[in-house]
This record gives sequence, structure tokens and C-alpha cells, in this order.
Amino acid sequence: MPRKLAAGNWKMNGLRASLIELKHLEDKHGDADVDILICPPATLIGACEDTPFDIGGQDCHMGESGAHTGDLSAEMLADAGASYVLTGHSERRTDHHETDEMIAAKSQASYDAGLIAVICIGETLAEREAETTLAVIDRQLAGSVPDGADHENTVIAYEPVWAIGTGKVPTTAQIAEVHAHIRSRLTARFADGAHMRILYGGSVKGSNAAEIFSVANVDGALVGGASLKAADFSPIITALENA
Repeated sequence: MPRKLAAGNWKMNGLRASLIELKHLEDKHGDADVDILICPPATLIGACEDTPFDIGGQDCHMGESGAHTGDLSAEMLADAGASYVLTGHSERRTDHHETDEMIAAKSQASYDAGLIAVICIGETLAEREAETTLAVIDRQLAGSVPDGADHENTVIAYEPVWAIGTGKVPTTAQIAEVHAHIRSRLTARFADGAHMRILYGGSVKGSNAAEIFSVANVDGALVGGASLKAADFSPIITALENA
């Protein structure tokens, strides 16, 4: 079984004072038997060097260096202390018009820098209502995940766009259907696809985490707002440890 992963994406939130939350989290889960990943804003990556948790970037450029003002390469993130990076988050796909091809290039750059890529996929509400969810998942998996992906350098995060930050959560049957579909595609394409971790993301909180983690092929969660405070993230981690 893949080792379970609780990942927190702080998005554009957090100042140095916010790092006290990592200390609070360490007090409760410093010796957790699941992996814990925090993706703070890039300004805080270097300041997280003393935490026992894995640290990740929220995005990277596909190039190693160059005239790309404001961007960070995967190598820079690794040099700052990151071991993971998110690629393809729906907010990047939507707000920055990132394509599957761009996401695959960023993920490959992550591999080249020794980072683990958490590749995000998921459908919009319109796509869900049009009953094209699985077709969207197929397209994003085929286009966003490089051929060199394996269970050591890649995590897949399924985040239905319509559930992110809205409080709306798919039914367990809907989550099970998509995660089983993702697993089938990974095992068909990659020799170790059965061991690649698949996270669920989208309004995960302490009150629904146990139910979500009971679903087959859910190996953890990618958590947004609920990861900003240790008091909110801790119950999710506990639920994952008990799953």
C-alpha cells in the first residue's frame, strides 16, 4: 500500500508569524505515521528548514533559468529546501491559462531537480454536469503526466474544481468512481501505477475527512484553507492516520 500523505496548500497566505502553526502541528504530529507536506508561499520555504515535515513549492517554471521575471525554477525551490512542488493546480490552469503541455513540462522539470511533483487534475462544474468528468480526467492524465512518472517522483491529486473552497463535496460514490478510474489509467500506463499515491482535494475538513479516507484508492488529501491552522489541519491528519 502507498504511504499515506496529508498535504497542505497555503496558497497566497502566510507571513513569518504564521510558522508558529507548524510548531503547533509538530507538537501533535511530529512523529506521525503518515507523510505530512506543507506548501507555503515561496517566501517562507527557507524559513521552514527546522520543521520535521516535508516542504513544497506551489508552482515552478519549466525552465532551469532565464529571463522569466517573477518565476522560480524547480532547482531554485530544491535549493531553498523544498522536496515537493504542486503542478497543474486548477487555480494555475484557470488564472494563468496553463495547459496540460505546460504542466507536463513543469512536472518534468521537477523530476530533473529531484522534486516530487504533485500533479493536480479535476473537472469544472460544467464538465461534471455535462457528464464528461472521466473524459476530462483522461485528457489531463495523458497530457499532464510525463512518461517518466513513477511512484517515487509523482503524486496525483484529484480536485474537482467545483468543490475547492466552496464547501461542496462530491459523494463518496463520486470520489470512488474517479479515484478508481485514475488508478486504472495509472496501472495501465505505468509499471508501478498501483503504488502511485492519489490524493483527494476539495473542501476537506475534520468533519468529513474520515468518510473521504474510507474510500478505496484515496491515499490522502490535498488541503487548502483547512491547512492554514494547526487546529483545523490536525483532525484531518488524525483521520488519515486512523484510516
